[in-house]
Order: sequence, then structure tokens, then C-alpha cells
Amino acid sequence: MKSNLAAIFLCLWVMIACSDHSFKEGKYFAGGKYVTAETLNKGKMTYTEYCMACHGVNGDGKGLSAKGLVPPPRDFTLGLYKFGQVVSGELPSDQDFKHIIKTGLNGTGMLAWDMSDEQMDSVIQYIKTFAPAAWEGKDKKIGEAIVVTPDPFGEAHKSAAIERGKEVYHITGQCQTCHRAYVSKEELSAMNKKINNQAITDFDANLYEVKSQDSQHNVKTVPPDFTWHSVRSAKSVDELYVRIAAGIGGTAMPSWKDTITNEDIWAVSHYIRYLMDMKDTPAREELIKRLQ
Repeated sequence: MKSNLAAIFLCLWVMIACSDHSFKEGKYFAGGKYVTAETLNKGKMTYTEYCMACHGVNGDGKGLSAKGLVPPPRDFTLGLYKFGQVVSGELPSDQDFKHIIKTGLNGTGMLAWDMSDEQMDSVIQYIKTFAPAAWEGKDKKIGEAIVVTPDPFGEAHKSAAIERGKEVYHITGQCQTCHRAYVSKEELSAMNKKINNQAITDFDANLYEVKSQDSQHNVKTVPPDFTWHSVRSAKSVDELYVRIAAGIGGTAMPSWKDTITNEDIWAVSHYIRYLMDMKDTPAREELIKRLQ
């Protein structure tokens, strides 16, 4: 009986959601892409079936299942996207959307979805309609894709990459300003003296803590502790390279593409993957104990 009532409720919910605001004409989106009304209506149906429970009827991230989800579902009405393969703040490509739909986001409620190509394409176009100011119009531009260059280190020089990445993370990029440090104060001072010819004598009180950050998504964001948390959009060194080069849209994580060298982006990618591999190992316990 309960299952029948649940099925009836779901059908009514879908009927209500789909009954209004059907598209009568097509739209032009960023990059000069024209999408027919038929595709947008199919996208709405797909969105209702797969996405609405979390992202909400209006695409604002306030669906029935959103309560209690950490991080909260993306608010599509803002036109801000965290994990595109473009410089943060630029509009992602359809391929970027497809990648996230297919793979999900690690450690979040965003699962990997098994959709047909038609469903995937139509729902991506429909999602754009939630942020017309960002997407609609032939004049809007898609961001230029971050190109993954050949790894200058590779497996043969992985150790050297990790050591260089440690310096980039802690000194060049000052990543511990938002994330946390993974070296002792003595090591940090020695690295700074090597690179900047000056020892460090004054250390932040929260050097070994992650620090919550303001964001344009109307929620606080918490940078990951790489030895413990999942990195939402990256697992491999190549994927980390993209995320560091691109940044994370609408957050304090900037694009490092034109700030540090390409070789340094690869080096810090290797170092972060090295830290990620520590999770649930004695090596992490030893590191944390040493830094206490």
C-alpha cells in the first residue's frame, strides 16, 4: 500500500512539474548553439526524472532531497559552475557537463548517471535555461578548454615531481592559506629560505587546519584535506592538473594557469596525488602525529 501511494505521489509530482512552462520555440545559447523547443522539452522531462529531487523544480538547488546534503546541490540559476575544464568563471562546454553527469562528483550526493546520449544532451540544454543571463544569446562565449600537456616528469621522475610539488604547494602557491600544511614549521622555514632567501619565524596559528571560505554559491566552502577528504572532480594526476590549471568557479580556488609555470602545475599535481594516497594508511598517521 505504501509503495503504491509513493508511486502515485511521484506521478502527480512529475505531472505538475511538467505541466507548466513548456517551450514553444528554440533558443540560442553561448557559442552560437541553437537548441530546438523539442530538445528543451525533452530536457525538462529528463531533468524532472533524474535531477529535480535534489536540484529543485526551479534549478535553485532546493529540491525535496536537498536537505541534509553536504555539500548542497548546485544552484543552476547562478550560472556558476565549479568543475569545468575551462578557467574558473568562464562558461563550460557541453562536454564538461557530460563528464560530470557520467562520472559524478566524489564524496557528494552527485552520482554518476547512466543516461542515453539524447537524454544527456537535452538535459544539459535545459539546465542552461535556469541562468538565461549567463547562457542565452549568440554573443555569449564558451571558455577555452584547458589542454592537458605532456607530463614533464612521468613515472621515471615521480619522486622529483613530488619534492618540487611540495615546494610549490607550500611556498610558491601558499596553498596552506586555504587548505592546510603538510610539513613541519622547520621544513616550511627551510623551504622558504631556499626559495626566497628568508627564514620564516612567524607562523599562522591554524597552519594545520583547513579554513572555510566564502563563495559566490551562497554557501561556505571547505577546501579538502588531501590526506583525508575526497577531491570532488579529480582522482588522477591528469585530472588534478586540469583542476589546478582551471580553478574552481565561484570559489576562492583560482586558476593557476597563468600564475605558475606549466611544470609547477604538474609538480603540485603529483604532490597532491601523493597526499591523497596517504588516506587510511600508517603514513598519514605518522605525518599527522609528527605535525601535532
